[in-house]
Amino acid sequence: MSSMVRLNNVSKKFPTGAFALEDVSFDIEKGEFVFLVGPTGAGKTTVFKLIIRETLPTTGEIVVDNLDIIKLASGKIPHLRKKIGVVFQDLKLLMDRTIFENIILPLEISGIEPVFAAKLVEETMEKVGIAEHRDKFPIQLSGGELQKVAIARALTLDPEILLADEPTGNLDQATTMEIVKLLDEINKKGTTVIMATHNEDAIKTLSEKRVIILKKGRLADANKKEAKANVDNLEKKSDNITKNKKKDSPAGPKEEKKDEDF
Repeated sequence: MSSMVRLNNVSKKFPTGAFALEDVSFDIEKGEFVFLVGPTGAGKTTVFKLIIRETLPTTGEIVVDNLDIIKLASGKIPHLRKKIGVVFQDLKLLMDRTIFENIILPLEISGIEPVFAAKLVEETMEKVGIAEHRDKFPIQLSGGELQKVAIARALTLDPEILLADEPTGNLDQATTMEIVKLLDEINKKGTTVIMATHNEDAIKTLSEKRVIILKKGRLADANKKEAKANVDNLEKKSDNITKNKKKDSPAGPKEEKKDEDF
């Protein structure tokens, strides 16, 4: 398989001097499903912003579908973004528009012929299971249904890459599994999917998928088996520290906080 997304020694430094990302390198193959994992502030959203060229890296190289993001002319940015569907963490739905109107918006902006655009939207809503909500407004839908609306909107231009930023945040376990299953089905049809999350249940549901772990802006691991070993080792180390403190402290055990990897 060919590489769809490649980050090579990428760093993103803020004017304050703090790093959002520091020397991060990984490849994601065409048609792959990858979990981008890490606690809040690990750099997951920054990776997504770099991939869609919303921001540029301080140093390093980023290639998306053979396009050099850094050298890309501004006039070609819309062409890049048509290749990438994004499910934003805050959804970015327009509350004064119906579900149908929200989903058709990218097609209208792209100048797609209205009749054809409407047909695409109807097909996409059917695909993600929200056809019956076409004339409702976002406030009338549940959290899981709103996520499906955001996914449908991201799929309207038939993107080669789908970026899902915490798509299961604040959802119950059953709805989380439903959203993960939907993303998996989209991936099986050929779309490269990158899902940013710290939801362990979502990752366990698709345990065969690769996991890229970020911690404080650095790459902790980009291989599923090694990542699992790293998580287990961190937990064992934390347990050992706690046990040793229990033995050494005459005043009783102190609470020991484990490292957060997810």
